[in-house]
Amino acid sequence: MPSRPKPTSPLTIAILSLPESGTMAPYGLHEVLGEAGRGPNALRSLHPTLVAAETGAYETGSGVRVTPQQGLEDSTADIVVVCDIHLEPGLSPEGRWSEEIAWVHRHIAADVLVCSACSGAVLLAEAGLLDGADAASHWIMADLFRDRYPNVKFRPERILCDSGRAGRLITTGGASSWQDLALYLIGRFCGAEEAARIARLFLLGDRAYGQLPFASMTRPRQHDNAAIADVQTWLADHYASSNPVTAMVARSGLAERTFKRQFKAATGYAPVDYVQAMRIEEAKQMLETEPMAIEEIAVAVGYEDPTFFRKLFRRRVGITPAQYRQRNRLRTLGE
Repeated sequence: MPSRPKPTSPLTIAILSLPESGTMAPYGLHEVLGEAGRGPNALRSLHPTLVAAETGAYETGSGVRVTPQQGLEDSTADIVVVCDIHLEPGLSPEGRWSEEIAWVHRHIAADVLVCSACSGAVLLAEAGLLDGADAASHWIMADLFRDRYPNVKFRPERILCDSGRAGRLITTGGASSWQDLALYLIGRFCGAEEAARIARLFLLGDRAYGQLPFASMTRPRQHDNAAIADVQTWLADHYASSNPVTAMVARSGLAERTFKRQFKAATGYAPVDYVQAMRIEEAKQMLETEPMAIEEIAVAVGYEDPTFFRKLFRRRVGITPAQYRQRNRLRTLGE
């Protein structure tokens, strides 16, 4: 039997942490990627390094201190990973991370593989790297991508997304998607056997359904359109009524085309999508807390046809109502 070729030299991976980053992704990536290459059939090893604009230890938003191993001026890498970013509600990315963005651009110019974990995609979007491309990020960032990065094709259902540059720009979605990114990088550069070994070693799980089952209705935009605000208030108590969009148009006093245009501009939703989102959110709550049959829940939220409800639910949530109930049903103590 021919002998296996010797593993090639390690790949260097720069894990970029920011003051707005958590600690789970940078430290988790460092530990998991650092283990890669030790298996008997690994094609090569990986050498992760934690980098940051701050050269000394700094405190994250969670209160935990992070100590980078290198500053940005000292680091070049074969692979770059931008860690998650936590922004307080209402805070804009504008003017932030100029040093980090310039550092990422230098690696892009050198044709380096650039990845983001979870909301780290915001930095890549702010850098202009995702325009016209599909991009994954945490579902809670949907508002920000909709309003600030309209040229990015936001994919809230995806856990890992090829975002362009012939597979050299990768984004991921969800707070724990750094695990999926780690396995992807290990499989891509160290081999499938090594990725399987790492998955078993760290008990990294399957997210075949993506992150849609965990997502909530995207918050509608704040606006000052009184007619649309009145319709939204009415709909909160009447979403299950028949033909709600027709009733909304009549209540607004606007022509139908004018209403639909103003509603989309004010809320970010087409009227029918807004109604469906409200109904599905209510259905999710009922599936979690009520013993009702799925057919009864369908009727309760406004769908006389249970088959249509199931199809719509699966399209919007990523799994069937029965699967959602099984995964999320609230159980009382001792049940």
